[in-house]
Amino acid sequence: MKGMMLFMKIGVPRALLYYYDGIMWKYFFEKLNIDIILSDKTNKETITIGENLADSEACLSMKIFLGQVKNLINRCDYILVPRLYSIKKGEQVCTNFNSLYDVTKNLFPNIKLLNYNIDLTEKEIEILAYTKLGKELGISYIDSYNAYCYSKNKKRLFLQKKYEEQKRKLKSNKLKILFAGHPYNLYDEIVGKDIRNYLEKENFEIIYSDLLEDGLVDRECSKLSTDIHWTHSKKVVASVNYYKDKVDGIILLSTFPCGPDSLSNELIKRKIKIPILNITKESFSNTGIITRLDAFFDILKVKNEKCN
Repeated sequence: MKGMMLFMKIGVPRALLYYYDGIMWKYFFEKLNIDIILSDKTNKETITIGENLADSEACLSMKIFLGQVKNLINRCDYILVPRLYSIKKGEQVCTNFNSLYDVTKNLFPNIKLLNYNIDLTEKEIEILAYTKLGKELGISYIDSYNAYCYSKNKKRLFLQKKYEEQKRKLKSNKLKILFAGHPYNLYDEIVGKDIRNYLEKENFEIIYSDLLEDGLVDRECSKLSTDIHWTHSKKVVASVNYYKDKVDGIILLSTFPCGPDSLSNELIKRKIKIPILNITKESFSNTGIITRLDAFFDILKVKNEKCN
């Protein structure tokens, strides 16, 4: 490994893929003695910058990503922007993940981007992507391979802990809400935080849709639909079916205008019979959302009182 790597800084936008693979990136680069710099948490300025950069048809989540990229400029040596097409056989991810690198490169032509591809249709698998990433940085195959295995195990242990925490939450006597959506929306500082804070203030137990073990996804999703092509949407649908009998209500969170979510959310609303509140965020504004949450929770509390 080249000594210069010790002083390299990799910038990571706190958006989109970060909420799936951020743990792996953290430990992969840590193992290689490379520092990572996270962009700041999403704020109004992030969204304003992203809105000015993005195409008018881009979803709010994509606008946040572009704002986060801008936040990293002049703070690091490279900015990590992977490209994903297919991460599960016979399925595809949202086209934003496939075009992410090209969009970023076109909008920011003067910054250095670090990239890897995962596309099972072209046999570009995850481990190959990470070892190629290491090669681009001048790191040997064996060092990159060991760093990949280390980060993969760290992610497995992290998720295992999260799964166990969620199982304990399901045993709580509190009213439970399934907070369903993509993790880059659920955990974002603007998109999901106010809803999470509201749930905690009202003493609801929050169950997260992304915390469903991968081995359950195909089985649970097939009970509602066998036609969902989008990998991440499939997990949301699967989690709704799995948790529907374990929670008192569901909040579906999306950002406008997400095409895959508009289809999967409609499927969920038609087939799931417990109370559902569908929230679509278009900007940093929360106008009307708190009022809708108040009304939804009143319904849940009345229903619970009647059942008891």
